[in-house]
Amino acid sequence: QVRLVESGGGLVQPGDSLTLACVAAGLTFSINDMGWFRRAPGKERELVADIVTGGSTNYGPSVKGRFTISRDIARNTMYLEMNNLQVEDTAVYYCNYNVWQNGGLRDYWGQGTQVTVSS
Repeated sequence: QVRLVESGGGLVQPGDSLTLACVAAGLTFSINDMGWFRRAPGKERELVADIVTGGSTNYGPSVKGRFTISRDIARNTMYLEMNNLQVEDTAVYYCNYNVWQNGGLRDYWGQGTQVTVSS
């Protein structure tokens, strides 16, 4: 069983920066993909950024150039550095690990951390 715990959310002003962290416990499976998603009020969940097998990264169009995803394998931790935050970045951010388990792929999710950008 994989347990993911996010931290780093908060209330900031437009133009500010935040870094989210996601610590994975019980990670004994091979990782296929890991990433950050977000859900804003009244909107569908969307991909913010992910790291796929091999280390390549992908970013949602609205965050490209402002957000950076990274990982510390030794610490089982994934980060999302968010710069020049805008009001439209307000959402609950979730980390996700997609792992190989029992011959198939399975998703694990964190509990979410709130990011609010407001002047």
